[in-house]
Amino acid sequence: MTGITPYLHFDGTARAALEFYRDVFGGEIVLHTFAELGRDDGPADAVAHGMLQGPVELFASDTAPGEETTVLRGIQFALLGTAEPAVLEGWFATFAADGGVLDPLALKPWGDHDGQVRDRFGVTWLIGYQG
Repeated sequence: MTGITPYLHFDGTARAALEFYRDVFGGEIVLHTFAELGRDDGPADAVAHGMLQGPVELFASDTAPGEETTVLRGIQFALLGTAEPAVLEGWFATFAADGGVLDPLALKPWGDHDGQVRDRFGVTWLIGYQG
């Protein structure tokens, strides 16, 4: 393992979230449904475990009835310098299109570019680059 991998729990939208993140970041999705893993505590086609493998890695699943979904407060996922500036700006713009800009991606007084954006799934991202 090379670092922390976020694991997000959704109320029936894990597949859509992983597909969205794949469209943003690239990579491959691996999905296992409740039925495939022998779970009968939710819909058979719900995602019991899903992974986005690529430049940005994420895990996601759908919750079974009674399980809590991910609610993110006071946390953001930092993608500082993880790609070329044009790529980072594209990621920011894509998240902003269906989400909301918390702090525009712009040159800051300390000489770097960064900004904060919340995507349509409620995940907050800190995106930026040096110079």
